Amino acid sequence: MGEVRVGERVREDSFSEWTRYIPILTGMAAFAVGVVLLAFARQQHEVVWQVFALAAMAFACEFVDSSLGMGYGTTLTPILLLMGYELKLIVPVVLLSEFATGLTAGGFHHALGNVNFRLRSRDSKVTLALAGCGVIGATAAVQFLTRVPPFWAKLYFALMITSMGIIILIRRNSSYRFSWGKVGALGVISSFNKGMSGGGYGPLVVGGQVLSGCDAKNAVGCTSLAESLVCLVALIGFAMIGVFPSFGLAVPIVLGALLSAPCAAAMTRFLDSKLDLKRLVGSVVLILGLLCVYKVLGKFIGI
Repeated sequence: MGEVRVGERVREDSFSEWTRYIPILTGMAAFAVGVVLLAFARQQHEVVWQVFALAAMAFACEFVDSSLGMGYGTTLTPILLLMGYELKLIVPVVLLSEFATGLTAGGFHHALGNVNFRLRSRDSKVTLALAGCGVIGATAAVQFLTRVPPFWAKLYFALMITSMGIIILIRRNSSYRFSWGKVGALGVISSFNKGMSGGGYGPLVVGGQVLSGCDAKNAVGCTSLAESLVCLVALIGFAMIGVFPSFGLAVPIVLGALLSAPCAAAMTRFLDSKLDLKRLVGSVVLILGLLCVYKVLGKFIGI
C-alpha cells in the first residue's frame, strides 16, 4: 500500500512538473500560429482581422469543449451562420477541426493524468466502445433524418439534454454501477442525436458517462477522443459525396482550435482538484439544454 502511494505521488509530481511548461509552450505556439495566419491572410487576400477573429472564436469554443467535453459545435456553428457562412460550408470544417482537436486534446488529457489511454485500460475501452457504437448511431441517423420533421428531432434532442443536466445535478453524489451496456447504449443514442440535430454530442456523452459511473474528468477525456473518431467517419462520408472542407475557412479555425488543446486539458485537471466537477458538468449540460429548448420553441412560436 505504501509503495502504491509513493508511486502515485511520484506520478503526481511528474505531472505537476510537466504542467509548468504549458504556458510558455502555448505562448510559443500562439506566436507561430499568429505568423502562419498573417502569412495565410496575405497569401489568400483575406481580411486579416477576420482570419484572426475566426481563430480566436475557435480557440474559445474548443477551450470550453476540451475542458468540459462539450460546447464546440453547439457554439461555433451558430456564430459562423450569423457571420454569413453557409451551413454546408461550416459543417465539414467543424468536423475537421473537431477531429484534429479531439486527437490532440485526448493526448494532453492522457499526458496530464485526466484519463489513461494505455492499451487495455478502461478509458481506452470506453472510448473505443463510444466510437464504435457512435458509427452505428450516426449511420442510422442519416436514414431517419429525411423521415422525421426537423422540429421534432431538435425538440427531442433539447429535452434530452435538459433532462440529463437535471438528473446529474440532483443525483451527483449518488454512486452508480458501471456497465458496458450503458456505455454502448450511450454511444448509439448520443451519435444518433448528433446526426439528427447536427450537434450536441458532448453534453450527452459526458453527462451519460457520469450517470453510468464514470469519473467526470475521465468522461471529458474519453469524449474528446471518441468524438474525434466519429468526426473522422463523418468526414469520410462527406468526401464520398464530393464535399470537402473549405481551405480558407479551415486554416484559421483548425489552428485556433488546436492551440487550445493543452490549455483545456490543464484546466480540466485544475477544475477536478478545485471544484465539484460533476456539479459544473451538470450545470453546463442544463444550461445548454435550456438554450436549445428556447431556440427550438422560440422559432416555432415566432419569438
